Amino acid sequence: MRKLQYLGRMEHDDIRFMGEAIQLARLGMDRGDGGPFGCVIVKDGKVVGRGNNRVTSTNDPTAHAEVVAIREACNSLSDFQLEGCVLYTSCEPCPMCLGAIYWARPDRIVFACTREDAADAGFDDQLIYDELTLPFTERKIPTEHLLRDEAQVVFEAWKGKQDKVRY
Repeated sequence: MRKLQYLGRMEHDDIRFMGEAIQLARLGMDRGDGGPFGCVIVKDGKVVGRGNNRVTSTNDPTAHAEVVAIREACNSLSDFQLEGCVLYTSCEPCPMCLGAIYWARPDRIVFACTREDAADAGFDDQLIYDELTLPFTERKIPTEHLLRDEAQVVFEAWKGKQDKVRY
């Protein structure tokens, strides 16, 4: 386990906010919202987004704690980027959440349990990690590629769009 590299207040804040993420994981699990995962997003020492896993209670496979917290934080900040934010999550992010985190671009990620801990609890994401490295023709879910030329027309229109918001 990597020790916190920060001294004083930063270390104290990291511990406090991680404790809140872990508490959200427990509360959501006890309520029956979903799995034992929680997340807190902080900017300038203030929580701007919270989330706990809500997959089974909402029938939404994307309602992981990190995604729920990112949606709340972005709404709270009126921005689709989390610049200046730290994301605290009770477990190492799964591939979907890691992708969402990278799109949101926080300054830092801090996690508690590892992906191995999650696998031991029955949440094994290794299949997805493995699938991501395969060519789409070799993945377990049949994946087909068609109408690229027609779709490219839309990309060409995007390239020329004068009022686009880059992200």
